[in-house]
Amino acid sequence: MMNLLVRWVLLALLIMLIAWVIPGITITGFLAAMVVVVIIGIVNLLIRPLVQLISLPLNILTLGIFSLIVNALLFILVAKFSPGFQIDGFWSGFFGALILSIVSPFIDKITWFKKTV
Repeated sequence: MMNLLVRWVLLALLIMLIAWVIPGITITGFLAAMVVVVIIGIVNLLIRPLVQLISLPLNILTLGIFSLIVNALLFILVAKFSPGFQIDGFWSGFFGALILSIVSPFIDKITWFKKTV
């Protein structure tokens, strides 16, 4: 349970960092970032598999590059449902989703690391 809470906080801090680094992405505060992380989790659980299945032919044709566009569009979709989180254009969403998908696995490794004593 503690790992989940730490991961949630670290991802919220990452969202705030992305909003600080990428022009065109704004967030009102830490609480809004926590809500964004929850909505990202819901979107990744419910909508992402369906969108990936539908876009599979394009993904095969582009050797997986189209999945970057899917990530950007889903990130923009999250902004539509998140209060206090705004993405102004496609490229802001693209680079924000790119940073999130690059850094998120490292957060997973940090939070799921277990000591064997």
